[in-house]
Amino acid sequence: MKFLVESGGAEGNAGPSYRNVLAKDTGLLQSPPGVDCLWDLFRASVEKYPSNPMLGHRPVVDGKVGDYAWMTYREVCDVVIKLAAAMSNSGVKQGERAGIYGANCPEWIISMEACNALGVCCVPLYDTLGANAVEFITCHAELLIAFVEEKKIGELLKTCHATSKYLKTIVSFGGVTNDQKEEAKNHGLSIFSWEEFLITGGGEPVDLPEKKKSDICTIMYTSGTTGDPKGVMISNESLLINLAGADSVVQSIGEPFDQDDVYLSYLPLAHVFDRMFEEVFISHGSRIGFWRGDVKLLVDDIAALRPTVFCAVPRVLDRIYSGKLQMLAVNIVRYLYKIHYCVIWIKHFSSIA
Repeated sequence: MKFLVESGGAEGNAGPSYRNVLAKDTGLLQSPPGVDCLWDLFRASVEKYPSNPMLGHRPVVDGKVGDYAWMTYREVCDVVIKLAAAMSNSGVKQGERAGIYGANCPEWIISMEACNALGVCCVPLYDTLGANAVEFITCHAELLIAFVEEKKIGELLKTCHATSKYLKTIVSFGGVTNDQKEEAKNHGLSIFSWEEFLITGGGEPVDLPEKKKSDICTIMYTSGTTGDPKGVMISNESLLINLAGADSVVQSIGEPFDQDDVYLSYLPLAHVFDRMFEEVFISHGSRIGFWRGDVKLLVDDIAALRPTVFCAVPRVLDRIYSGKLQMLAVNIVRYLYKIHYCVIWIKHFSSIA
């Protein structure tokens, strides 16, 4: 099957350019009319699907995991507005940068949407780029505030000898210990639990600034080829057009996304692929359920969530194809009853089963 067509000849030292064959005669995609930023998409979904379940996780009580518990679009929006107000009261302004450090969870998305609301640039932090990556990114992006998974707080505090020049506020996705508060204080930082920080918003509506397509929405850091991580600055317009591209592809094969879709949040949100697709499903009023972060429990999470869409990357697919995860693959395919993306999964599963 032919996926690409040449759309421009080689010039100078540059090779030819290519376009998806589905867009051969349609020209370049544009962002939706009347939509200038990612906040516009979320706000529209809240207005259209206020009671739809949006973010789901599996609570653990007395060591036993339960079924998925959900927050609706309206409930999520209410928390996002409180978080945006707290950020504003802490001195974070439009165009400045906020870090998010941790595994996929509802608080990750809520923090991201609060950044979108204020026109604050969201910068994912992750340590797989090397031991000093968190410190480097915090300083390089000049982060003023960081939203952090509880178990990552210690790692972030270790960098404060260098990062406190920029970083002023740390917000935990959960709680904060007294020792962590003391250590943060010694570095001149403010640190809050999730609930403590929400209270600082004061309960009053926050004036949301006007956002433009050209505004930088997020900075995604990558290892690059050599040296320190490289920050890729991505505008609202760039993400919106990529979202339109994803919708265009599935529409072309007769499987358009809609509010009945259920997405398994499995790939790291710190990478743009999963960030983009979660924004796609938010724009459709769909459900996003988070896995528990343990591949051994993935099949159980899939059985409980029954996702209609499961995105993967070549490395995961290669592990399945090579036989390292054959039993996992066979079990997964029993539960994935509607797959929009990663058609290669079907091919690999058929060869395994």
